[in-house]
Amino acid sequence: MLWTEKNMSEETRHPAPRRVLSGMRPTGKLHLGNYMGALKNWVELQNATNDDGTAKYECYFFIADFHALTTDYAEPSELPANVKDVLLDFLAAGLDTKRSTIFLQSEVPAHAELSLLLGMITPLGWLERVPTYKDQQEQLKEKDLATYGFLGYPVMMSADILVYQTDFVPVGLDQAAHVEITREIARRFNHIYGEDDREILPEPKVLLTPSPKLPGTDGRKMSKSYGNTILLSDPEPEVRAKLKTMVTDPARIRRTDAGNPEICPVFDLHKVFSSGETQAEVRAGCTSAGIGCIQCKGWLADGVVKELAPMQERRRYFEAHPDEANAILDEGAVRANARAEQTMREVRTAMRLARR
Repeated sequence: MLWTEKNMSEETRHPAPRRVLSGMRPTGKLHLGNYMGALKNWVELQNATNDDGTAKYECYFFIADFHALTTDYAEPSELPANVKDVLLDFLAAGLDTKRSTIFLQSEVPAHAELSLLLGMITPLGWLERVPTYKDQQEQLKEKDLATYGFLGYPVMMSADILVYQTDFVPVGLDQAAHVEITREIARRFNHIYGEDDREILPEPKVLLTPSPKLPGTDGRKMSKSYGNTILLSDPEPEVRAKLKTMVTDPARIRRTDAGNPEICPVFDLHKVFSSGETQAEVRAGCTSAGIGCIQCKGWLADGVVKELAPMQERRRYFEAHPDEANAILDEGAVRANARAEQTMREVRTAMRLARR
């Protein structure tokens, strides 16, 4: 079921904060696509309040190091450094331990335990039909992905969500279908083990969040695998250098040629990072050949640098105070373990694994 703020009527609003969960695999420093597609929305969710000033959501955000091993199990040497970089970017973006529980997946053993138990009831056919299963095998042909862990990725993802009895999973519209298998697994678990129509594992709902698709410097979707990213931690000179090489309207060959902003990847970024006034100037200057692409990219760089500046200041603080960053994960693990254990007690009892 898809939910947005607009279709949450007063009757369906829970008196307590609704629980939200999401996570990211640690693949290294995060880029603008990660920020606009997820992190910025997470920060807005953690800061959302009701009219009386109370928190609207109880937020859990985690670094999915178990998931990193599903494709990179043979090369884990970079994992610790990648975890550190993702944590720094989480904190740089504005995630706050006072408003969110921020933790490392492997430090909450209930994720693995529930994944094992859900694997007992998940039909093999459900996993084989997941589109990303075959897609990633095609994209990552150089890796041996004929493993139980890779096939069972959706079960682990479901455990991540269900172990907190999560109400909402924030995703963009293009990712909404990924949550459906979690709902199916929860439904099957409740059918087999539930009593008196009681949901032990509530079916999570999708909370649709804005997720603009950011082009990278080569015009394709911004992705580390394409090497076309602008990192949240890139210093200003590097940001400007990368944007200066960005592809533009292919029909605009000479400075005197008029361009079409609607087919220009640079203008796609202007829509996200530049003011309405700047966008209007770009449109007018490009379509009349009144400005060149270098000037247009310079204006874009101004907007991107302005967006990144406060994040990079926070990142520098935590880089200089690593004990504070580590303490945030320690505190998050305590909170997450306590909440996950509540669910696991119910699950073990339902599956007759509890001695008393």
